[in-house]
Amino acid sequence: MKDLTQGKEGKQILLFAIPMFIGNIFQQLYNIVDSIVVGKFVGSVALAAVGASFPILFTLSALVAGITIGGSVLVSQYFGAKNLKKVKITSDTLQIFLLISSIILTIIFFIFSKPIFQFLSIPDEVLPDAVRYFDIVIVTTTLPSFMLFGISAILRGVGNSLTPIYFTIGSIILNMILDLLFVLVFNWGIEGVAWATGISSVLAWLALWYHLNKREENIIKFNLNWKKWEFDWDNFRLSLKIGLPSGVQQTLVGLGNMALLGIVSPFGVATLAAYTAAGRVDMFVSMPAMNLAAALSSFVGQNLGAERFDRIRNGLWATLKYSTVICIFLTLIVVFFGENIMHLFVDSGSPYYEEIIKTGKEYLIIVTSFYILFTTMFVVNGVTRGAGATFVPMLITTLSLWIIRIPLAYILSDYFGAKGIWWSIPAGWTIGCIGAILYYNSGLWKKHRVKTAMS
Repeated sequence: MKDLTQGKEGKQILLFAIPMFIGNIFQQLYNIVDSIVVGKFVGSVALAAVGASFPILFTLSALVAGITIGGSVLVSQYFGAKNLKKVKITSDTLQIFLLISSIILTIIFFIFSKPIFQFLSIPDEVLPDAVRYFDIVIVTTTLPSFMLFGISAILRGVGNSLTPIYFTIGSIILNMILDLLFVLVFNWGIEGVAWATGISSVLAWLALWYHLNKREENIIKFNLNWKKWEFDWDNFRLSLKIGLPSGVQQTLVGLGNMALLGIVSPFGVATLAAYTAAGRVDMFVSMPAMNLAAALSSFVGQNLGAERFDRIRNGLWATLKYSTVICIFLTLIVVFFGENIMHLFVDSGSPYYEEIIKTGKEYLIIVTSFYILFTTMFVVNGVTRGAGATFVPMLITTLSLWIIRIPLAYILSDYFGAKGIWWSIPAGWTIGCIGAILYYNSGLWKKHRVKTAMS
């Protein structure tokens, strides 16, 4: 646990973000290696299938993951107010909710996986691989992933961003090893990639659960004896009030990605595969801003609980400086070496080779050139989320995604093909960035301090 209400603001946020950053580097490296293994050794059709699954998997977890934000906000503010009893109750309540919701959502999405892909106009040659991959992943990863979401969010709230990273890195390394073993040695194809993901997720969750429960002084536990579970409805409603807007926001993002997938899919296997590969790189470049924003949220939560508004302001400016420098550096790399990067994902013998390279390069140059907008939007929203003011960011996301980005993608794709879809992305970010800054400057987010922090 770490007290973020003391010490130099920028240094505290940076040191808190670094473990998450390292963990996410490994996560994104896994995503990239996973896509390289699929694209190089299974084929472009399989790569397109994995890409088709991602927006659905994201949407599956989005609502629930957003609600964990509510739990994390409560934990950080209770911890900042030194109310450890409330921290423990929030932890138990959140984990029980995640356990039950994961089981329900697994059943629903498994039953309707094929109709969902058909609704999104996935090419017929991609559909069988997409369903096989998705069904295995959904059954094996939903429960452990949800529980890991919850534990990580709670630990961040008490200032511990390091512990989950150890297990995340271990899981990722195991995942990559199993990928190579199942695909190159056992020749299991896309099913092998799915099983590698599932096995590594389960083992990571069990290992982290064991670690947290073996030490009596740990606040964050989850006892297997259900009679000792402590579910507090008032706490859950408060978590829901704070986290539901973020959950809805994340769900809207997931549904928006599915809508974009539906616009991309009719362009064929090559465009879908390029979208998948370039999207992996895109996620890697966005990672520093997302991690710094998450660190800033925990920082804001604790300092709001301690009523240190001066530290919140200083923390925001320091985070913006860090994220901007990193963003510019990564953007330059992608712009100048985008084509070289795309070569990693495609077998030169693929009939779609040239088209995938060309389309993926276009995506990377257009999108990453405007990453400064995404970075600013995400960091500023990190303040408001940490304060528990999650409703307005949800409205901003809805506006930028569903009123600007998706309609623009649909319209521009008729005139400019897939390139028009890529241009819609920075257009949406522009609106989102403006909205985030205006809301922060209004100061209304300050009113969302949890009133019961001291009770």
